[in-house]
Amino acid sequence: MSEVKKVATRDSYGNALVELGKEHENLLVLDADLAAATKTGVFKKEFPDRHIDCGIAEANMTGIAAGLSTCGFVPFVSTFAMFAAGRSFEQVRNSIGYPHLNVKIGATHAGISVGEDGASHQCNEDIALMRAIPGMVVINPSDDVEAKAAVKAAYEHEGPVYLRFGRLAVPVINDNADYKFEIGKGVELRDGKDCTIIATGLCVCEALEAAERLAADGIDAQVINIHTIKPLDEELVLAAAKKTGRIFTVEEHSVIGGLGAAVSECLGENYPTKVTRIGMNDVFGESGPAKELLHKYKLDADGIYERISSEMK
Repeated sequence: MSEVKKVATRDSYGNALVELGKEHENLLVLDADLAAATKTGVFKKEFPDRHIDCGIAEANMTGIAAGLSTCGFVPFVSTFAMFAAGRSFEQVRNSIGYPHLNVKIGATHAGISVGEDGASHQCNEDIALMRAIPGMVVINPSDDVEAKAAVKAAYEHEGPVYLRFGRLAVPVINDNADYKFEIGKGVELRDGKDCTIIATGLCVCEALEAAERLAADGIDAQVINIHTIKPLDEELVLAAAKKTGRIFTVEEHSVIGGLGAAVSECLGENYPTKVTRIGMNDVFGESGPAKELLHKYKLDADGIYERISSEMK
């Protein structure tokens, strides 16, 4: 069997910026002394005059991007999720969100898969923070193909966009001819009648693997990839709830305020359905190898399979 191609979505981000930069001269990239880690260094090499290193001053970088956007540029602010959403929250809210400026935020190193950098850098709260800002689009792509498409869609979208990328290389699952990315539209990856697994980010490929194992036990699980947390594809979520009557959400993020919360809010208001949220359960992460952390916190295929299997008996 051939080896499955794996790519970290932070690499996809850098490569997508280069391709877009060739087409659009108004695209600028701002970084906070992390170009090597965020992979925007490839853009800097190709377009040195359109890359601005703002130093370790993320809040200031956010303000600069806001100003540049009022001059006809489309700036992509790039740094770790912990700094983009956490340290710069006030500036994102007041300088980008409130005036609804055309700034894109490329947040890398999200979730516990940051690994050995530990809890201080493992941002499991960013989706919740960004969802709360009025008018902010929140995208969490599942693989290389989707991440590149998301960056392009973000550029084309008029208004603020938060893009969430990871450090860990993940399998490419969307490399098929009919794949289409559209902001606010989820993708059904597997049909099923007994329950629905709604996943986002790197948990999508894990959910697919878990679904195959569940099938061997006689549990037919539908799998949906929700790459856009906000605006949520409520039509698809409601259709899934009406079809299977049992929803599981999976995310490399706190169960508070993320995908699980968005799905629960949608169903609670429109079609009450039992929802189990699989994610970080109100705890901080810890230092360790990314894959071991995903296993410990039951966000890999093993953990997803065990949780759903136990609740579907």
